[in-house]
Amino acid sequence: MISVIIPNWNGAAHLPTCLAALHAQTDRDFEVLVVDNNSTDESLRLLAARYAAVRVIALPHNAGFTGACNAGLAAAYGSILALLNNDTAAAPDWLAEVRAAFARHPHAGSVASRMLLFDKRDTLHTAGDLFGSDGMPANRGVWQTDTGQYFEGEVFSACGGSAAYRRSMLEETGLLDERFFFSCEDVDLGWRAQLRGWRCVYAPRAIVYHKLASTGGGPTASYFDGRNSIHVLVKDVPGVVWRLHWRSILMRQLQLALQALRSWRGAAARARLRGQLAGLAAVPAMLAARRRVQAARLISDEQVLALLSSPVHNT
Repeated sequence: MISVIIPNWNGAAHLPTCLAALHAQTDRDFEVLVVDNNSTDESLRLLAARYAAVRVIALPHNAGFTGACNAGLAAAYGSILALLNNDTAAAPDWLAEVRAAFARHPHAGSVASRMLLFDKRDTLHTAGDLFGSDGMPANRGVWQTDTGQYFEGEVFSACGGSAAYRRSMLEETGLLDERFFFSCEDVDLGWRAQLRGWRCVYAPRAIVYHKLASTGGGPTASYFDGRNSIHVLVKDVPGVVWRLHWRSILMRQLQLALQALRSWRGAAARARLRGQLAGLAAVPAMLAARRRVQAARLISDEQVLALLSSPVHNT
C-alpha cells in the first residue's frame, strides 16, 4: 500500500482539487491522510461532510509542515509513504508511476516526481532537487519549459511537495526534523538518507501540478529559507565539502545577506536576514545534531562530493 499524507493549514479552497485527483488514480492500493494544522477555515467541516474515506488527523496547534507530515507518517500503514501538498493535482497515473519507479530501483529510498506549474503546465517547478557546491539547494529545471529534457535517474533529493519514501528508509534515517518547521526539511532528510547510502530517483512520468505557494510563501517562507539553509549547512554538510568549498559556501550566505540589506524596505528581505541571524544563533544546537548525523554516515568522501552539483540560483 501507498500512504499519501497531505499536510493542511487553512487549505479548504485547495483540498477538493487535490482529493479529486487522488480519487482518479489508476493505482487503487492507497490510503489518504489529511493532517490538519489547527485550521480556522472550513477544512475540517469540508473533510467530514464530503470525504469519509479520508483519514483525518486534527492537530491541536499548528505544528508546521514538518510536524503535520510526521504525524501522518507515524499513523500511515503503507510501505511507501508519499507527501503531497494540498495545493496540487496529481496526474491519474502518479501513484502507479511512483510505485513502478521504486520497483525499477530497489536501492532507492525516495522518488522525486516531475512537478509542473498548475496554471502553466508546460513549465517545470522541479525535476528533482539538487544541492550545490555553494551549500544551497535548488529545484532542477525551475521555470524551464518542459520538453522532456530530464530523464529518469538519480538526483539529490525529492521536493517535499510530492516526495515518496520507502518506509524502510525512514525507519533508518528518522522522520523530518521538526525544528525546521517549514522549508529545507526535505533537503535535511535528503542528506541524512544519502549519507546512509539511500539514493533518490527522479521519475519523470510521475507528474504533479503545483499551484506554488498558494498556502505559504512571502516573509514567512523567506525567514525559514534563511534560517534553515544554515541549519542544513551546520547539521548535514560533511567536513570534506566544507574543506573544499568553504569559500563558496560563506560567500553565498554573505551575498544573500547583502541582497537582503539592499532590499531592506521589503518585508521578505528583512525576514530573510532575520532568518539567517536565527540560523547563526542555533549553531550550537545544530552542532549537537551534526555529531549524530555524521556518525551515521556510511559513504566515502568521494561519494559525498559526487552528490554536489554546480551552483544553481533559483529566481
